[in-house]
Amino acid sequence: MCERRIYVGTAAWTIPKAYQEAFPNEGSHLVRYASRLDGVEINSSFYRPHRLSTYQRWADDVPDHFRFAVKMPKTITHEGRLRDVDEPLQRFLGEIAGLGGKLGPVLIQLPPSLKFDPDAAEAFFRTLRDSFGGDIVCEPRHATWYTADVDAFLIERQVARVAADPQPHPDAKQPGGWRELGYYRLHGSPKMYYSSYSDEDITRIAGELRKREAEGTRTWCIFDNTAEFAATANALATAVLVR
Repeated sequence: MCERRIYVGTAAWTIPKAYQEAFPNEGSHLVRYASRLDGVEINSSFYRPHRLSTYQRWADDVPDHFRFAVKMPKTITHEGRLRDVDEPLQRFLGEIAGLGGKLGPVLIQLPPSLKFDPDAAEAFFRTLRDSFGGDIVCEPRHATWYTADVDAFLIERQVARVAADPQPHPDAKQPGGWRELGYYRLHGSPKMYYSSYSDEDITRIAGELRKREAEGTRTWCIFDNTAEFAATANALATAVLVR
């Protein structure tokens, strides 16, 4: 089976009441969600661990082409700040192994205050790469991560940099780092987590995804404007345009 090149979805697989009719009536929320969208970002892993068996159950509930992106726990990124985190990192990697072949990228979202420290970053990503050969995306939010040297650092370790909206830095508008993977996290603009994207925005976003697909890049687009459920409508509209 040919691997898909574009994955469109939302942060979590909740189906809001306003969009119930867009999904089948039968099955769990995840089963119904996966009938219309090709990927999802698991954010709950940022706040609490999930059992290996839970990830296995989720993987069993979705079609073969479906993929899960998984957000790295805050104990590693925000509390540990990438330092001395071998034990929680190995535990997390052991848990998400339950997704098997349906595991997509691991998302590393960094706190806005976390500057790029070459020693800490080198140690962390070396340990991560020694233990995990899958896709990795990083969403830094401090200006020190947006330099040519850091971009080269990420490319060498096959780590993609997230394209975020709203953008924490002018260079965050487009994906960076490793070029074979693109990952868009769209949080809603102008009101973060709330605002819906316009039809014009969706057309532009879909065009960018198709362009990257034509270039051979595997690309993800996750809508995180979930506070008033705009993410679901935006993801469904985008998915139609890229298929």
